[in-house]
Amino acid sequence: MGNSQSSAPNHRFDNAKRAFTEKELEDLNSLFLSLSTQSDENSQYISPSVFKVHFEIQGVLGDRLFDLVTQNRKDEKLTFEDLVISKGTYEKGTKDEIEEFIYQLLDVSGDGTVGRSDLGAVLTAMLDNIFSKKCSQCGPTSHLNIIDIFINAANFTMGSQSSAESSMSYEDFRKWCALLPCVRKFLGSLLPPSESGSDVPRLVHQENVNSNVILLRNEFAWLIGGALPQEELQEWKLLYHNAVHGSSLNTFLGNVTIGKGPTVLIIKDKNGHIYGGYASQPWERHGEFYGDMKSFIFQLYPKASIFRPTGANGNIQWCAVNFSSESIPNGIGFGGRVNHFGLFISANFDQGHTFPCTTFGSPSLSASNVVYPEVIECWGVQIKKAHDEPHHDCVKGTVLERFKEDRHVLNMVGLASSSD
Repeated sequence: MGNSQSSAPNHRFDNAKRAFTEKELEDLNSLFLSLSTQSDENSQYISPSVFKVHFEIQGVLGDRLFDLVTQNRKDEKLTFEDLVISKGTYEKGTKDEIEEFIYQLLDVSGDGTVGRSDLGAVLTAMLDNIFSKKCSQCGPTSHLNIIDIFINAANFTMGSQSSAESSMSYEDFRKWCALLPCVRKFLGSLLPPSESGSDVPRLVHQENVNSNVILLRNEFAWLIGGALPQEELQEWKLLYHNAVHGSSLNTFLGNVTIGKGPTVLIIKDKNGHIYGGYASQPWERHGEFYGDMKSFIFQLYPKASIFRPTGANGNIQWCAVNFSSESIPNGIGFGGRVNHFGLFISANFDQGHTFPCTTFGSPSLSASNVVYPEVIECWGVQIKKAHDEPHHDCVKGTVLERFKEDRHVLNMVGLASSSD
């Protein structure tokens, strides 16, 4: 992209400055002087080592970020102009500009393509960065199967003349980030003064529960948490586990309705697949669908994906118990339609099903439509502080009215489907 003395970077610098207030520019200048003093006796530039220590990004991801910020000059000198231009794009740019920057960040090999090896290197650096802060025993090798399930969610549709490995297009990248919002959140929070992309809920369970039988591991919690607001990433408490409490809907409801808050349901079936859903509303007896657009379903193994509501319908959450009508199947579930749910577990907790559904734009979550659960667990999401808006059990209006409000919000941001 040229050197720091060329007219193009200066033009970009002038444009980038306009995105900041005078106070923000003063703060950037103070940051630059602080870091450049540690890098160079003349305080003219920031070195790679000082840059990576300050922003706490090491390894190949730190190297690649430094290259992008210095416009690939390879002179190992980050100037004040570089800092303003990069933060102007990364923080103040349009959504497309920010995502293009992040897409380039994935190309750690610097060959102009994003392949599986690039994603593997980036994910390794990300997980090491996040979990080295959370627990001392988490090393690079402990993340290998997690990296695989993240990569399994990606598409690589671009061929390459220089390599036998197919690469990820920009559109592939955007779809991947939609399925894994935790990745997008982390990579979008490297330069700004924020740690929102690294937050992992603290997982709490009773001492009589053997940790070896628990499905939810820290990496899965980070993955699911990427789709949740900051106040829901403090502490998750194990409320129900079928190996401890027994397998029945009544037992489940007796344990999970204590908190009256959001929950994370996780299932492992006999095919070895792990999946579940986040329920923003309490699990309560209903004879019809209920819930809101905050809920979503997910896959955790053998690939990781999150599926948010599309707005196609309001069939979000299902909880029916002790109904005698065949048109109201007893059990819990998410999405789809009656007897053809996106995810459903019968009241006996011994079988269920999962079908592709328009509610979440999701495929079948397992290897087969009919599933036989081996492990079922549910975690209560502890809210950090009380919201100004009413709690779930105080919400007024019908399910249809609340769905219309949610649909209106989705329309405002352009996410709602045009289908009914």
